[in-house]
Formats: sequence, C-alpha cells, structure tokens
Amino acid sequence: MPAPSESQPSATTSTARRCAQDSQNPLTFRWSFASRNSLTPPFYPRSVICYFAHTSQDIWKGSSVQAEIIKIRHDVPEASLVRYVADQIKAGHVLGMPTDTFYGLAADPFNLRAVDRVYDIKSRSRHKPLSLLIESVDQAEELARPLPEGFYKLARKFWPGPLTIIVQAASRLPLKVTANTGNVALRVPSAAIPIAVIQTAGIPITATSANLSGAVECTTAEQVRDQLQERISIIVDGGTSPRDVASTIVDLSSDNGDWRVIREGAIPTQEISQLFSQQG
Repeated sequence: MPAPSESQPSATTSTARRCAQDSQNPLTFRWSFASRNSLTPPFYPRSVICYFAHTSQDIWKGSSVQAEIIKIRHDVPEASLVRYVADQIKAGHVLGMPTDTFYGLAADPFNLRAVDRVYDIKSRSRHKPLSLLIESVDQAEELARPLPEGFYKLARKFWPGPLTIIVQAASRLPLKVTANTGNVALRVPSAAIPIAVIQTAGIPITATSANLSGAVECTTAEQVRDQLQERISIIVDGGTSPRDVASTIVDLSSDNGDWRVIREGAIPTQEISQLFSQQG
C-alpha cells in the first residue's frame, strides 16, 4: 500500500485547525476512516466543534481514534444537531445516546447490520433481545401485536418515564431485535434528545445500555467513550443522566393477560402492583 504524500496530512490538519479555531461560525469536521488511504471532510454548518484526539501522523499510522462527541442541549435540543444524529442512525451507524436513565446505544432496529454492530460493541449474547425507545403509544401499536389493556394502564401512568414494557412483537420487527422470542421491550423516555431524534428519523431506536456486557452502566458521554473506546465512533453528549438507576421492566407478553416485574428499577414494584389492583 503506497504511503500518503506529505502534503495530505498537512492540508487536512490545517483545515481541522481552522475549523476548531473559528469561534464565530463553529463547524463540525468529521474524519472518515472508510479506508486508510481516504480522508473525507464533510462539513456541517452551525454545528459543534469536535474533539481531535490524535494528530494527522497518528491517523496515517492507523492508530485508534477516540469517538466524536456531539454536545446537544438536553432541554431544547438544537434542530440541526438532531438532524445530523438522526441521519447518522438512518445511515446505519451506532451512536451513544443519553436517555432519562443510563446512556444507550442508538441504532436503526430495521437495519440488520446496525443491529449486529450493537451486539458486537457490547459483546452481548445474541440470545438477549434489544429494547427500543419510541415516541408514543401510537408507535408502540405499530411495533406490537394488539396490545393488552394492562399496557395502556401502564403507559398512561408511567410514560414518558423509566418503565420498559415487554409485549408480543409485530411481524415487521426483525428477529434479530427480538432474539427469536417473539416479544419486544418498548419505552417512551422522559428525555428530549432521544425523543427529538426518534421523531426526526421517523423510526424507533435501540435502547440497550452503552457499556460492555457485565460492566458498569454509563451516566456521561465521557464514561461511554472511556469504556467503549474505538468500538463506537459517535457519542451524543446531553450531560449527566438525571438518574443512575435502570428502568423497571414489566412483562405483559403472556397470552393469559398476566404481568410480572422482571427487573425492578426506577419505578418500585409496589407502585405497579397498586395500579393493577385498582378497578377500571
């Protein structure tokens, strides 16, 4: 493989420096690592200055490069940044994403290669299904078989919020997402960034935690970067997670209408039991 000319690194480095120093009109400069002979610098106006963790010499040597961190306001997400993130997900990339619990791995669940990447990034068993973040009950109805009444009771009470509900999946969902269980875990988060991304992309996104299987979950973008390192290329930084406990998971997939809590998290089991004990 021929070595790149000396002019290439200096030109790209110079461009990157001008990009990072332009405080009046900050730009995002993304390196493309599709091949070691190619550097592609697309620009996104009014975006965010990226972190350049390595010099051009490091890049040409093929060393690992830290993830691009995109800072987005957690309360009122910037539309241009949300669009960029949504486009990356629809293009098949897997991103670190803040939620109202831990940071998650956001991918298009209908893109089988992206789903495979989620499993690879986490070193997660393919026998474990992936949960999905959605924007509304209407979207849940598109992803599931006819929903039981218990689903609507839980959704009215606890959504948006840290409650994941397992229901029978619709046939349109890939088997890789459900891990051949026939069920899907759904949640509407109480977090503006993922909701905005879902609405802009027009699809649900995967929600499994952004950490190695068995490792500690992450509550900041920096923790995601430090733990996953070169396994992930883009992380959305929405600040520190508002809570450091996982969502509660309720299983409603039984044909007889029974329910059970398979993981108690932010919402106590007692609150769910009290809800189902009420008449009507």
